[in-house]
Amino acid sequence: MNALHQHRFLHPATDGHPAAGAGGSPAGPAARHILVVDDNQDAADSLAMLLEYLGSTVRVANSGQAALDMLQEFKPDVILMDIGMPGMDGLEVARRIREQNALAGTRLIALSGWGQEEDKRRSSESGFDHHLTKPIDLSTLESLLNRQPGA
Repeated sequence: MNALHQHRFLHPATDGHPAAGAGGSPAGPAARHILVVDDNQDAADSLAMLLEYLGSTVRVANSGQAALDMLQEFKPDVILMDIGMPGMDGLEVARRIREQNALAGTRLIALSGWGQEEDKRRSSESGFDHHLTKPIDLSTLESLLNRQPGA
């Protein structure tokens, strides 16, 4: 299957129209552009579906290199990225993203099964702004997404 793709899901409260944000119109504080990066396609697709339901425009990449390639044309406000991916892991991808001036304002949120203090320190040193341990808590994720950059 393709390593990167864009989602468009229908909001159940609409009459068959894409969820607000999916078509480019903001829907409240959660409306933003988000890139989800995870080698587990089911996990990435499920998270993307949830985020679009909340009003965001979401794209998915299933590898570190696919994410870097996608960033040539898609400039997200937030990147939610798994750390433990084969090939180029999320730590290396974060370092490469932080080298790009055009993405300086992009918030990086690590999604990981690893949650020890050492893991969080390594995430921070690689350029992640936040570190969430899987399974992620929806209210914690929403709170992070609704924060102003730099908060």
